[in-house]
Formats: sequence, structure tokens, C-alpha cells
Amino acid sequence: MINVDIKKDTFWERNRKSGGYLFRRKATTVLLAICRFILLFGLCFLILQPVLNKISVSFMTEEDLFDPIIISIPVHFTTSNYTLAAEIMKYKEGFMNSLVISLTTSLVQIAMCTLVGYGFARFKFPLKKLWFAFVMLIILIPPQVISNSLFLSFRFFDIFGIVKMLNHGEALNLRGSIVPYYLMCMGCMGLKDGLYIYMIRQFFRNIPVDMEEAAYVDGCGMLRTFVTIMLPEAKPIITSCFLFSFVWQWTDGFYSRMFLGTTTLVSTSISRIVDSLGAYMQRILGVTVTISQAYSNCILSTGTLMVVGPVLILYLFAQRQFVESISSSGIKM
Repeated sequence: MINVDIKKDTFWERNRKSGGYLFRRKATTVLLAICRFILLFGLCFLILQPVLNKISVSFMTEEDLFDPIIISIPVHFTTSNYTLAAEIMKYKEGFMNSLVISLTTSLVQIAMCTLVGYGFARFKFPLKKLWFAFVMLIILIPPQVISNSLFLSFRFFDIFGIVKMLNHGEALNLRGSIVPYYLMCMGCMGLKDGLYIYMIRQFFRNIPVDMEEAAYVDGCGMLRTFVTIMLPEAKPIITSCFLFSFVWQWTDGFYSRMFLGTTTLVSTSISRIVDSLGAYMQRILGVTVTISQAYSNCILSTGTLMVVGPVLILYLFAQRQFVESISSSGIKM
């Protein structure tokens, strides 16, 4: 038996034989990796830095706000800002109202948009391209353009004169209730519905038609095929659209003021928190109090975190489906 020792060349030996090519390639790879890390770290810092500042300020006392030495870490740590912001915003009531409204309207929106998006992706019907152009208009036209029409339609709600005939000649006033939300969502005219229809349509177009044809051969009808085969496949995009819908509804102030009026919501409460701070202090102390700009911004930052917090928690639980839907939808035109 003959033992043969095969001596492997070291990196520097191979680099010498290649005329320095291996070292240049290795150095270039490492340099690009460092530059990529610095770029990504800088972008992430730019995104997170305002949030980190708000978190830091929310735990500061008014004394810390005016101390030039304190930048990010509070010296007098306190949670009283959260208690004060919760009382001014009526956070518990607003949180429950916002949760119920956002959750129910999002479910109705996604249910209707899924049906419409699937119809545009799979079926042929008269004036299909024209109807889809109207869907695109829903995305392009801001809701402020049709605000007057929406206000009049739900302030004097009637269906072909039937309501007036049954209600002694008077139309229904649906403002101050959640009914306008549901009616608009059922008609796919809710907040950002055009975008959800487009995303779901693009997702269904990427799914091979062979799956449905095989189901039809096996005896499944259209409804059963849609429920048992297509919906499970569309779980990522449905989750993504639900997250979008919930977040936009959670932070919406336009439709909330138009339809719900004085109903307490976190989105409308945060917009009035600075104005309400002075009145709250005057009511508690019994005298007129001048609130500094720094402390007003501190309470505003605290309230903003209380509004954004539930959305971040929701995203943490659904991020896997969200990322998957982003990578698999909106590709095929």
C-alpha cells in the first residue's frame, strides 16, 4: 500500500499562482459586504430613529425635557405621561371602539374584495376592462373628491324612494353610526378597496388555471373550488390585505369624522390631544395653565406610541404571511 500525501496549496499560494486575482476578488467581496451593511444599517436607523426618540421622550419628565445634557436616556424615569395621555384620549373607550370598527370593517372589506378580485382574475363578462378601469379610479381619486356626495348620500339616505315612502316622506340619517362603513365596504367603495381588489386579482392570476380545471373534473362546482382550493392558496395575500385594511382603518380620521361624529376613537383622539391637554390641566387644577411646547410634544409622542403599539403587535403575529404575500403578488400583469 502506497501512501501518497497530497499537499493542498494555501490561499496565498493559490493567490500567487493566479497573479493576485484571488486576493482582489476576496477583498472586493468583503468591501461590498461592509458597504452593504453600512447602507442597510443607515437606512434602518433613519426609519427607527424617530420611533426611538418618541419612546425616549415618552418616559421623560418635564424637567428632563429642558435639560440640555439629556438626549436619549431619561434621568427621572416616569410612566405618568402614559397615564395622562390615556385619560385625555379616553384610551380604553377609544381602543375598544376602534378595535370593533376596524376589525369588522376589515373583515367585510376583505371578504368582498376577495370575491371581486377573483372574478376579475378568472371570469369573462361584458365590459370587464371598463369595470376594472373604474377600480383603478378608486385608487387614483382621493376620497376628499367625493366627500360631499358621500355626506349627502348617508345624511339623506334613500333607496329609489322606498325609505321615504315607508318613513312618512323623510329620508334616513345614517350619520353617527357604523352603517355607512358597512354599506361602503359591501359595495367595494370602502377605504383603499381598489388597491385590495388589484392586489388580490394579481395574486389569483399567478395561480395556474390547471388547479381549478382539475377540481372541475373531479366534480367540484365553482363555489366549492373557490372555497376549498383557491382561498387556502390566497391566504398570504388575504392576510396582507387584512393588515393594510386594519391599519388604515385604525388610523383613519377622514371617514371617522364624517360618519361617526362624536364616537371616541384613537385616531380622532390623538389629533386633539394637544388641544385637550390645556383644558384637562385647567379642569384638574382649577386655574389656567400654560403648557410648554416641549411638554405638549411629549404627550403627543406618548399618545402616538399608544396608537401605533397595537398595530405593531398585530404585525409581529402576521409578519410571515405578510412578507410571503409581498414576494408572490403583483408580478404578473
